[in-house]
Amino acid sequence: MIKVGIIGCGKITQVRHAPEYAENSNCKIVAFYDNQFERAEALAKEYGAVACKTMDELLDMDLDAVSVCVANVAHAEVSIKALNKGKHVLCEKPMATTVEECVAMIEAAEKNNVQLMIGQNQRFAKAHVKAHELIQNGVIGKVLTFRTVFGHPGPEGWTGEANSWFFDKKIAHFGAMADLGVHKTDLIHYLLDDEIVEVISAIRTLDKKFPDGTPISVDDNSYCIYQTKKGAIGTMHVSWTFYGNEDNSTVIYGTEGIIKCYADPEASLIVEKPNGDVERYALDQMTSNKEQTNNGRTNTGVIDCFIDSIVNNKEVPISGKEASKAMRVVLAAEESAKLNAAVKVKY
Repeated sequence: MIKVGIIGCGKITQVRHAPEYAENSNCKIVAFYDNQFERAEALAKEYGAVACKTMDELLDMDLDAVSVCVANVAHAEVSIKALNKGKHVLCEKPMATTVEECVAMIEAAEKNNVQLMIGQNQRFAKAHVKAHELIQNGVIGKVLTFRTVFGHPGPEGWTGEANSWFFDKKIAHFGAMADLGVHKTDLIHYLLDDEIVEVISAIRTLDKKFPDGTPISVDDNSYCIYQTKKGAIGTMHVSWTFYGNEDNSTVIYGTEGIIKCYADPEASLIVEKPNGDVERYALDQMTSNKEQTNNGRTNTGVIDCFIDSIVNNKEVPISGKEASKAMRVVLAAEESAKLNAAVKVKY
């Protein structure tokens, strides 16, 4: 039985980490810690665990693994501390705020011979898994272009906080570009079995405001043009200002057809061929934060894969090393926006 501790008891823990650990028969939540003790206490009562008053108290317990669900700026510090205590770590995305922090996290995992996984859940969505298989099998030929979108009304909609920490650069560091863009960037790497090597980006704050009417201190929209190592070119648009239904779609255009993921309300995967043939797959529906908060929760697969990797002593599917590639692209995109020029991604 894998013994788990959770650091950070905000909404992502409440609607994803804690319930998914509780549903996995190979693990048990032993302890919670949050800088607001009442939140840890409430979850500990719900899941039959202990509420710790300090992070050190939790990390000194007999635990096998830890979920790091704190604010973005603390991801690296908390993860490294847990890794150095010999705990396997599942860290929420975005992995960290700098390349140097990403490298330090990876090195801490290697030094302590423990696993580091980043919770980039789009790789586990069934339509994405199937699309990856079809693309690698050459069903649409050589990939030429792509378009990927992730937009919703904003984090205040699912956190319930108008003054969300997501809007504060001192705590979140990034806005929509890293909150949503790191998902779709990693997804393109996964689907195409390729790496983004150059980016041109526009990163803007168009509409979001703090309760006092001042603009938030991070971006609410980002638009990128990505070039991959294998020669494909495509766009990514991520947004916190889609004031309607969420759009979490990806379209891949090849020399012998098109694959559409989550672009249709009924068929999560569609394959279109030049001769007019169309295959429609009703595999699943993309998980969303909105449905997480409306008791319609769909298991993301992240926790199950993390625990399975520990139980069976195999490498986690989204290691720190793999996840850091998407972070390098995000950071290159931020540089591109500042320079108003194309930027090469440094691997």
